[in-house]
Amino acid sequence: MNTYAYEAVDAAGASSAGVLEVASQSEAVRRIKEMGLYPLRVAQRHKHRFHRVLAKPRPNFRRGSFSIPRFGQRVKPAVLTVLTRQIATLVDAGLPLLRGLRILAQQETNRTLKRILGEVGAQIESGSQFSEALAAHPKVFNRLYVNMVRAGELGGALEIALRRLAEFMEKAQKIKGKVKSALFYPAAVMTVATAIMGSMLVFVIPRFKEVFSGLTGGAPLPAFTTLVLKVSDFTKQHFVIALLTLVAVGIALTLAGRTRTGRLAFDHLKLKLPVFGPVFRKAAISRFARTLGTLLNSGVPVLQALTIVRETAGNSVLGNLISRVYDGVKEGEPITAPLRSSSIFPPMIVGMVDIGEQTGALPDMLLKIADGCDDEVDNAVSAMMSLLEPIMIVFLAVVVGSIVIAMFLPIIGIMTGPGIGGPGDTE
Repeated sequence: MNTYAYEAVDAAGASSAGVLEVASQSEAVRRIKEMGLYPLRVAQRHKHRFHRVLAKPRPNFRRGSFSIPRFGQRVKPAVLTVLTRQIATLVDAGLPLLRGLRILAQQETNRTLKRILGEVGAQIESGSQFSEALAAHPKVFNRLYVNMVRAGELGGALEIALRRLAEFMEKAQKIKGKVKSALFYPAAVMTVATAIMGSMLVFVIPRFKEVFSGLTGGAPLPAFTTLVLKVSDFTKQHFVIALLTLVAVGIALTLAGRTRTGRLAFDHLKLKLPVFGPVFRKAAISRFARTLGTLLNSGVPVLQALTIVRETAGNSVLGNLISRVYDGVKEGEPITAPLRSSSIFPPMIVGMVDIGEQTGALPDMLLKIADGCDDEVDNAVSAMMSLLEPIMIVFLAVVVGSIVIAMFLPIIGIMTGPGIGGPGDTE
């Protein structure tokens, strides 16, 4: 007999936890359902070594070694997507899961993933379920991944669950890449503009100041030129302070973003931005709809699916909304009631969710909503790039051109008037 710790909810949504002495994880799930509960997590407890899959991993202290899970167990989503597709292909071809994992571990070039595949294979060989072995590595396989695999195991369709999971990850990476590409151009232009302006203020403009001091003979410079020279002097004299101030502001914003209040404020701001807001909003809706639709299609109970969607929403504003949806569904209300009262979901999408809920085709309707939002994100990114390109070019030209004009105003004054500042500056 093995010992399994479980977390479950009843029909009213009340949480419960306990321990069962059964032969396998499938038997534990069956016993939990016989008690009238819906299992959320089922993990084995080993006798000789305290090991609980549900607990968060701790730093590994061993003689002569030190590893930090935060940095040592990271696998890129693209690599994990390819692995999931390969496992689905091997299982669909009739190859035993354990043998397939060993083959993939032999050819894997990522050291972290190679080690994890070896550990997963060893746990399966010792009698653990595939989902249970995956849950032992939460830094790589999140709750969405583990629960979809568990649903596939319980339904006897592991290859279908893995294929759906691979398709979900591919589309999620695609939409994430589009949003990143939309943000890369303005960030790159702003970085270049800042570097050019800083270089000119620190290195170029002081040379012009020396030239002007020899040409003017004490005559006043144009007001705009004087302003730029003062900014240059301040930047040069306080360059280190200014740099440290920028670093401190960046660190402060980063730390604020890790707090619940700060993250909520930043996420709310992202959804309200004039140009980028629509892209972030459509991407968030797509992530919500695709995650929930994929989980429901795989047989995950709706309350458990909403819990997973809330944890993987990627936006705290949307996460709070999903919490209200969860509370409403637990009380017997439809999903659309909280969505309709929010400012995130447009009426058309709420109507589609309502139709899917009434006709019993909610998973398929959610996936259609996600596909439609993906197309809208494509169009929004294209429109945003078309708008940002001329704006960024004009901005860069104004920044650099203003400094150049300020430096040439005294020369123009010498050529056109009796004084440096022009006819209005000297008698």
